Amino acid sequence: MRMGVPSSTSAGPQMWVRGPTGQETAPAPEVSAPTAPTPPTPPTAPTAQQAPTTGPARPAARTGLPTPPAPAGAPPSQHQGLQVAWVTTHGGAGASTLARVLGGVEVGRRWPDPARGEPSQVLLVARTHNTGIRAASQALNALRTGDHPAGVQLLAVVLVADAPGLLPRALGRRVRVLRSAAEVHRVPWVPAWRLGAEVEQLPRAVRALARRVAAPAGRAGRSR
Repeated sequence: MRMGVPSSTSAGPQMWVRGPTGQETAPAPEVSAPTAPTPPTPPTAPTAQQAPTTGPARPAARTGLPTPPAPAGAPPSQHQGLQVAWVTTHGGAGASTLARVLGGVEVGRRWPDPARGEPSQVLLVARTHNTGIRAASQALNALRTGDHPAGVQLLAVVLVADAPGLLPRALGRRVRVLRSAAEVHRVPWVPAWRLGAEVEQLPRAVRALARRVAAPAGRAGRSR
């Protein structure tokens, strides 16, 4: 038996197929619940770039080595009578080892004070890495500008190898710049010194430096 097609005027269960009739009203639009007001955003603290520029300017960073003040009536230094002072330009440069092996006194990261009897001849010590070469350059600049106690004289710059092997090309170029401004001695990597031990025969470059330390008042030697 064939099913009949419902009439267009009929109503009833088939209403969902054809939609609401004219007599039916459209459903009321949904009303959304009122939202809470957005709280105001608190002001943010100024960043470093937004910091006010008023007030005194920050002093420029010092370069070179600190110059200790000479107090009035200070007693003579315990380092008086020695010929040379090893000045370390940064931590771990190796100045204490060189002073122990070659003589002289290590005064740390400061200039000696000849007015108190400390040696006037200084050897600037730095490692051959980037930080060391930069520290040596800053110390040389302090000598050039007179930012040191009266009577201090540069004997040489001593660059101690920071690792075995050849120096990278970029650092080698910076060493040549130092050589254009001062006498430079290169100290090779000595494994025994890393252990605090002595060596039976010093490397050739260290022996040349030892002769320079033994005769500091002579003419400036050749850079090595």
